[in-house]
Amino acid sequence: MPERIYDLLTMGRSCIDLYASEVAPFPKIKNFAAYVGGCPTNISVGTRRLGLHSALLTAVGDDPVGEFVLNFLKSEQVDTQFITIKQGYRTSAVLLGMEPTGGFPLVYYRANCADIELTIDDVLASSISSSQALLISGTGLSKEPSRSATVFAAEQARTAGTKVLFDLDLRPDQWHDLRAFGVVTRSVLPLVDICIGTEDEVRAIVLTHAAQATVTGSQVSDAHITGDTDSAVKALLSKGPQALAVKRGQHGAQVYLRSGEVIKAPGFPVEVYNILGAGDAFASGFIYGYLHGWNWYKSARMGNACGAIVVTRHGCANFMPYEQEALDFIASRGGF
Repeated sequence: MPERIYDLLTMGRSCIDLYASEVAPFPKIKNFAAYVGGCPTNISVGTRRLGLHSALLTAVGDDPVGEFVLNFLKSEQVDTQFITIKQGYRTSAVLLGMEPTGGFPLVYYRANCADIELTIDDVLASSISSSQALLISGTGLSKEPSRSATVFAAEQARTAGTKVLFDLDLRPDQWHDLRAFGVVTRSVLPLVDICIGTEDEVRAIVLTHAAQATVTGSQVSDAHITGDTDSAVKALLSKGPQALAVKRGQHGAQVYLRSGEVIKAPGFPVEVYNILGAGDAFASGFIYGYLHGWNWYKSARMGNACGAIVVTRHGCANFMPYEQEALDFIASRGGF
């Protein structure tokens, strides 16, 4: 067996996040604060702050924004040696609004995007066989060449005995057809050990009719998908994963096992400031527990705690909790 240098290698999206500095309708925002974002990037930082040895496989452009992202990751001690600079492409950006009505519209700028240009050669240059686990994400499957690179990475992980974790990460405006998300995801699931997603993302895996999906606004962060969640869960697990962790916001999380068992982990009530980043914080805490050999309940509770902490804060990667901070948060609220 190869030596496992890394606890986790995350692969996929990276960007600069520009978050509204005040609660206001999007057209009336006056100032933005700059952070680092992108699902796999957030999780690389979140798990690193929890004490795991994390590396990130992504790509940035040869531009100051890419330097901004790299500088932050290095300051967080995330291993950046597998991050490539794609000449002729740009580091992507996301703008977030926080509206008085409680909405959080996201606008993505991913034209000519560097991270979607990840290739099979980039995967070969990384260190999957030296990692306990590989995390892939849905957005990485949305376009070529990243789609093939992501599938190849999962195949390489399987061969190496590296656990494959899949954050469904559905971003509607990144797919030409929302149903394509399900088609591609279903083809990858036989390579996956554990999935993480929301109820809407799970239902999207079996989406057949476009009318089942509702997207509010032109480029928001999520789509509302109608359908039966239980049947979607069964369909997902029948493809091969041993477990599916479903994020349910203030209601905590549920872990569905292929055996049919369902583990319910209650959340931690907090006052919400910004919901963006909570899902990636959950994934960070959940993966932390899983790689420490914790049971599903305790791992999900750790994920819930990390998510609860982040929703009280302004951004994603920059505000992920540290290990002792999360453990103290749990202890102060009755423990696991």
